[in-house]
Amino acid sequence: MTVELQEKPLHADLEAARGNAQAAGLPYAGSVTPQQAWALHQAGEAVLVDVRTGEERKFVGHVPDTLHVAWATGTSLTRNPRFVRELEAKAGKGAALVLLCRSGNRSAQAAEAAAKAGFAQVFNVTEGFEGDLDEAGHRGLRNGWRFHGLPWVQD
Repeated sequence: MTVELQEKPLHADLEAARGNAQAAGLPYAGSVTPQQAWALHQAGEAVLVDVRTGEERKFVGHVPDTLHVAWATGTSLTRNPRFVRELEAKAGKGAALVLLCRSGNRSAQAAEAAAKAGFAQVFNVTEGFEGDLDEAGHRGLRNGWRFHGLPWVQD
């Protein structure tokens, strides 16, 4: 017996991201900006999943009321071999997921791994929580979740 997941139509921002991803040959559904990710999360159109380490969430800050599934763990960023299983247990393969990390790099890797494991609607949040490095090697001054003034808390 086969069970098929009933997926609701994607929000226009996610459909646009999917089209851009297909055109660019990305191995996952696409990318959205931090502002789009927050709006999608608030509207219930996507589940926001923080894939940073527990330490990053605790000491750097995190978005309230979001899921956490670490792509890597510890200060050495050791790849979490249970990532896909944990993501499926917490969110399910049929949900539209937007993955957030520090800069958008690890979340892109996590999105690719999830897509390869059968998640059809997994998106990366560009810029990440802290944003890109500037010329002086600092984050948070050019772009990113916090730079855009989106909600976050810190322990």
